Amino acid sequence: MKLRVAGSALLFLALLGSSPAQQGAATGEPIVFSTAPLPKAFLRRPYHFKLEAQGGITPLNWEVTAGTPPTGIELAPDGTLSGTPTEADNFRFVVTVTDSGKPAAQKKKEFIMDSVAPLVVEWSRKPKVTGHRLEAAIRVSNQTGDDFDFTVIALAVNEYGRATAVGYQHFTLNKDTDELEIPFSENLPRGAYDLHVDAVGEVAATNSIFRARLAPTEKLQVIQGP
Repeated sequence: MKLRVAGSALLFLALLGSSPAQQGAATGEPIVFSTAPLPKAFLRRPYHFKLEAQGGITPLNWEVTAGTPPTGIELAPDGTLSGTPTEADNFRFVVTVTDSGKPAAQKKKEFIMDSVAPLVVEWSRKPKVTGHRLEAAIRVSNQTGDDFDFTVIALAVNEYGRATAVGYQHFTLNKDTDELEIPFSENLPRGAYDLHVDAVGEVAATNSIFRARLAPTEKLQVIQGP
């Protein structure tokens, strides 16, 4: 009986002598990022994506500790990337996740986010007039993961406001299409013309519409009649 009392007393004294740090210590499993590569962000389109990690003691706190996401995109403490990007480029940034352990555990990872224009329209052959014929070509890119119901129309508008269609196409522009060339040409009466090329890509499933426009800064002069 005396031995049992003495043993209990020793255990009690040992507990009293332990430090607060030892009593409050709490650590979890190592933190492991489980997030796949980030999806593309599209210019002027809302973006929302949740970063994920396993392990550690919740709640986890997320922050950007190096580099920056696209302008307009922010990382919330719960790991949510959201906002509306305002510039196109390739962005690299480091995210640090910290758990609620004592002591706290941390894990860092670099992420890459592409911010792109969903629909890109550029000149592949700039407009020129030969005699009374206007000729040009554009290249179009669908940088999304959806097919577009695509329409492009080119109008030449003279100094009196009369518009002449010099190019028209309507077709399915497949997802991830890169730099598809579309030429157009037309004979025009004498005059000075402003050229406008308008492209529209529609995705019915998501009720999304993407637009792009090209317009030369200088008027096109037709000095010979047809």
